[in-house]
Amino acid sequence: MAVTASESRLEERWRDILSVHARTMCEIDRVLHPHGLGASDFEVLDRLAAETPVEGDHCRVQNLVGQVHLSQSALSRLIGRLEKDGLVERSVCVEDRRGVWVALTPRGRALHAEVRPLQRAALLRMLDAPAD
Repeated sequence: MAVTASESRLEERWRDILSVHARTMCEIDRVLHPHGLGASDFEVLDRLAAETPVEGDHCRVQNLVGQVHLSQSALSRLIGRLEKDGLVERSVCVEDRRGVWVALTPRGRALHAEVRPLQRAALLRMLDAPAD
């Protein structure tokens, strides 16, 4: 089966997107590594900071699943690591015992504020950079 020019361009665009994503994630991982975070860790902290702007606010883990590019089980493991590091707290939802709340700790909020400029600078470098 022959590939049409249109299919070839579409495939090339898709591969370009994947390449930019991979390079950007690696750069974010690189700049956040000295702070004990990876790109996915930061993404969860960043989403929590946006969803819970006031200290003491919390968010259902289920709400995060649709916002981050992780499966529910991978997100649960990541939240477990963040909790172990003292960056988030989990609690059971009283109204629905199957639900789990997650909240930034003061330490998590402070670390997010500290590294956010590093992540944003990496995004700017990678996404404003001319293509290879």
